[in-house]
Amino acid sequence: MSYYKHHVFFCTNQREEGCACCQDFDAQAMRDYAKAQSKKMELAGEGGVRINSAGCLDRCSEGPVLVVYPEATWYSYVDEQDIDEIMEKHLKNGEIVERLQI
Repeated sequence: MSYYKHHVFFCTNQREEGCACCQDFDAQAMRDYAKAQSKKMELAGEGGVRINSAGCLDRCSEGPVLVVYPEATWYSYVDEQDIDEIMEKHLKNGEIVERLQI
């Protein structure tokens, strides 16, 4: 068994020269929000959820993006409500959030 049930990677990359990137959508703040929510929801830690920053995940045109492993489920999001939905449905209850899946 894996140490974590789910490992979530948020692309927080900032590209130079005006190229599209996830950080244009305040991805680091959304990652920080998700990390705090995982603790608040008591999902964080061994056997639960780990929220991490990632460098470029190379899906800039679909950004901002995050990916949930081990399922390799990719999501795009707009706001904290989208993050809450991913956390409640996918990370807590094991349901894919189809409307946010890419």
